[in-house]
Amino acid sequence: MFSYRRTPELPTREEALKGRAEAPFALPERHTVLGNPLSGPYPEGLEVADFGLGCFWGAERKFWQTPGVWTTLAGYQGGFTENPLYEEVCSGQTGHTEVVRVVFDPAQVSYESLLKLFWESHDPTQGFRQGNDVGTQYRSAVYTHSPAHQAAAEASRDAYQRVLTYAGHGTITTAVLPAEDRPFWPAEPYHQQYLDKNPGGYCGIGGTGVSCPIGVAPAE
Repeated sequence: MFSYRRTPELPTREEALKGRAEAPFALPERHTVLGNPLSGPYPEGLEVADFGLGCFWGAERKFWQTPGVWTTLAGYQGGFTENPLYEEVCSGQTGHTEVVRVVFDPAQVSYESLLKLFWESHDPTQGFRQGNDVGTQYRSAVYTHSPAHQAAAEASRDAYQRVLTYAGHGTITTAVLPAEDRPFWPAEPYHQQYLDKNPGGYCGIGGTGVSCPIGVAPAE
């Protein structure tokens, strides 16, 4: 997990690699841990959340271990290149960040609880890096799928900023944006549930040690 760029910088749409009309690989049918299908359409009543918090290998494991999560996928989002390849994303020329798509049952786990896990599992103040992983593909991001999720993500960001500031940390750099017009592109099959297939593999995920309050109301 690395970047070819010495100084990370997001490309413009015109500068970004164009990609391809179709994915050059087929996804596995089922999640290796949860046993459910990776691709939609998903059963009625389930909801989707997309989180970028650094290397998606360790990030995906954080979410599949959460009760109420139905399936997870590693992928790329937030940039311009269609059906990108891992090497292209690592080049910094796609604009994408590594993300985990989380399909969950809101009757078993709330979106706010997933946000809490997201904030506490990485350092959202680091910009184009996460720990020793440097590059635009490691930036922190939340891509939301409803106005309610957008409001909840913004409220949790603001609440977490307050406790981070009190604890002496810097300013959150996380992008909180609607998933509309920001397609999710699944990563290659070998990235899916990577740490289940490679239990001793690289994780790269670590938080600030500061707890995030959940169930917070937006500031007036």
